[in-house]
Amino acid sequence: MRHRIAVIGAGPAGLTFARVLHRHDHPVTVLERDPAPDARPPGGTLDLHAGMGQLALDKAGLLTRFQTLSRPEGQAMRILDTDGTVLRDWRPRPGDRANPEIDRGQLRDLLLDSLDVQWGRGVTRVVPGGRDGVLVHFADGRQERFDLVVGADGAWSRVRPAVSPATPHYAGVTLVETSLDDVDTRHPDLARLIGDGSVAVYGVNRGLVAQRNSGGHVKVYAQFRAPLDRHANPDRHLGLNQRTNLDAGGDTGLDAGGDTGLDAGGNAGLDLADAEAMRSGLLALFDGWAAPVLDLLRCGTAFVHRPLHVLPVDHTWAHVPGVTLLGDAAHLMPPLGVGANLAMLEGAELAESIAAAPGDLDEAVRAFEEQMWARAGRWAKMTAAGLDRLVSPDPAQAIALFDEVQSS
Repeated sequence: MRHRIAVIGAGPAGLTFARVLHRHDHPVTVLERDPAPDARPPGGTLDLHAGMGQLALDKAGLLTRFQTLSRPEGQAMRILDTDGTVLRDWRPRPGDRANPEIDRGQLRDLLLDSLDVQWGRGVTRVVPGGRDGVLVHFADGRQERFDLVVGADGAWSRVRPAVSPATPHYAGVTLVETSLDDVDTRHPDLARLIGDGSVAVYGVNRGLVAQRNSGGHVKVYAQFRAPLDRHANPDRHLGLNQRTNLDAGGDTGLDAGGDTGLDAGGNAGLDLADAEAMRSGLLALFDGWAAPVLDLLRCGTAFVHRPLHVLPVDHTWAHVPGVTLLGDAAHLMPPLGVGANLAMLEGAELAESIAAAPGDLDEAVRAFEEQMWARAGRWAKMTAAGLDRLVSPDPAQAIALFDEVQSS
């Protein structure tokens, strides 16, 4: 029996799920709201772990091709003090392929290959419980029914409400992303600073990370603790050390002085689309750090504002026949190198479970969910604790966290 199965979202989770089902000769409909694969920038680079993302690619029959594309040298990691002193410098051993890097765009193309994706099919609502299957509503007004709908549509999933009322909440940390292009030619000093992998600098409640992608491209991430609306009303957040109730969580400080540094004048809201205003604000936030470190911001191009949101660490739901979730739709957590790996492994495991039990689709999904919840809950707790240590009042906590990871 061939069940009608749809996966919503053509990200790592949805594409891995579809590829593994395809390998088992089971048809699957992939629905993606973007109009084309290259409709949006694909994002930065991912380190795929041997027992997670790489295992998923092996189940999809793609591991050898991944090894050709990936960059083992990208596992290198350097940590600097705010004055530029090198505190740690980890480099992969020859033959080390525990966590090689691959650009998100390359991974997407690897997974897509011969899959038939329906682009431009935005889903607005999923309604389970019908006699003839789960009803999917599309933005263009059309409707389709499936025996199983898999929500792999990310943080703001349109499928999640069919099984859970949970919505992501702000984690208290914001990232601002910028980029450097042709770094080896245009910014050779920064290329040497970054090395083959990543360089990170941690201060009080803030950090700056630069990560090499392929083709001389570098992503730079400024991260800091701040209220979610600090850009809309910066006046309100000046002098935070004198105010104690600026956000629901009670976490007010970017540092002991409490200056957000994101609005030099303190008179008007910060225009997130104004690259020079964003650059000036970030340079003020990291004022006093070593000049070569600040050059990562001075030389950046566009700036993208990314407040971090997460789901509750213990997020589960009462099983709903015909609907389930994968990846960020199920367990959105801080971006500490686990999310995409988990999502891909879950996609592969769910596909294998369905292929192994073609006569009892619902029982296969139910058993998968129990396994997913237990593992994802452990990782959600670890990544939440990790974010607290990486963006901490005590920068030594960030270094200690990396020491623990490297030793393991």
